[in-house]
Amino acid sequence: MKILMVCLGNICRSPLAHGIMKHLVEQEGLDWQIDSAGTGDWHVGQQPDKRSIAVAKKYGVDIATQRAQCFRSDFFERYDHIFVMDDNNFRDVMALAKSEEDKAKVRMFLSQDTVPDPYFDEHQFEPVYQMIDKRCRELIRELRK
Repeated sequence: MKILMVCLGNICRSPLAHGIMKHLVEQEGLDWQIDSAGTGDWHVGQQPDKRSIAVAKKYGVDIATQRAQCFRSDFFERYDHIFVMDDNNFRDVMALAKSEEDKAKVRMFLSQDTVPDPYFDEHQFEPVYQMIDKRCRELIRELRK
């Protein structure tokens, strides 16, 4: 299974989701591939935000080797599931879908809410980490069925 996590710049939320999910998948011994991307291209090639790196490291998750990439329409062919962090990401990704099959791969990461972007509030990194960690654990259970 190939899973893509998507946020705006691919430096805060989606790298955390990528790193947490990859860490949990490895612990479970699952042969899943996890990646992340952003809908914007401002940070392509850069490491995740240092605050995301720090909060992940606090919980034994290393995301420092990740590099930001921008979502492209050919990602629909590469991934089985595409999880987006908020409504804007959802609209941007869906706008690149070429078929109903593409659209069916895209879901909100949180089914009832959006993942807040902690970029402008350093106090949000811990709650965002916890929110993403909880949802990744739920997703593993859901996707294993």
